Amino acid sequence: MLSLQHLSKYYQSGGNKTFVLNDVSLDVDEGEFVSIMGPSGSGKSTLLNIIGMLDEPSEGYQYFAGEAVHLLKDKQRSALSRTYMGYVFQAYHLIDELTVYENIETPLIYQNIKGSERKALVADILDRFNIVGKKDLFPSQLSGGQQQLVGIARALIAKPKLLLADEPTGNLNSKQGDEIMELFLKLNKEDGVTIIQVTHSEKNAEYGSRIINLLDGKIESSRVLNHQ
Repeated sequence: MLSLQHLSKYYQSGGNKTFVLNDVSLDVDEGEFVSIMGPSGSGKSTLLNIIGMLDEPSEGYQYFAGEAVHLLKDKQRSALSRTYMGYVFQAYHLIDELTVYENIETPLIYQNIKGSERKALVADILDRFNIVGKKDLFPSQLSGGQQQLVGIARALIAKPKLLLADEPTGNLNSKQGDEIMELFLKLNKEDGVTIIQVTHSEKNAEYGSRIINLLDGKIESSRVLNHQ
C-alpha cells in the first residue's frame, strides 16, 4: 500500500544540512496498524506529514496505492490524499464556526457528493459514534473527548483506506484516550482501515500490529506485536 525508500527531509542553512529525517525506508501493507514512537524532535510528525502528503521530502521515493507520489504534481497529490486518506490530529482541527454536523460533512462537500447522499452518510456516522444529540452544537460546547470523536468521524466519513493519527489522545484524559484507541482497533480489525499513528504512549502504541521507533530522524528499531 505504502512504500518509502531512502526518504530524507532536511533544511539548508549556509553550507550545512540539518536533517529531520535521514534515509528512512518503510513499507506498510494494507490492513496494518503501525505505531510510530520516539522522543520529541525525532521526526515522527514530519514522517507522518510526508506519508499524508502534507509535506514533501527533500530526497527519496514515495509510493502510495500504486502511484509514484514523488513524481506527481501538487494537484494530483492532493486528489490522491483526499481519495484515500483521513487525518486525526491532537488539536482536533475542527472549524469553530461550524456545527458538529457541518464539520463532519465538510470532506464530502470537497468530494462533490450529492446533498441527499451526504445527509445519509453523516446520519450514519453520527449514529455510529453516538453523537446524534450533539449534531447542532459547536466545537466550543463539547468536551475534549467529544471533539476528538467528531474529528475521527470527520476523518472517516469519506471511507479512507488509510487513517493517519498524530497523537490522537494527546489532549484527552486516560478514559477518553482508551475509548479512542479501542475505536481505532475496531476500525482496523472490523473495517480493515490501515492505521498509522504517532504516539508518545507505550500503552497506545501496543494497540498496533507493529511499533517503529525513530531516533534522530532514523528508524532505530521495528518490532511486530503478536496479539492473542
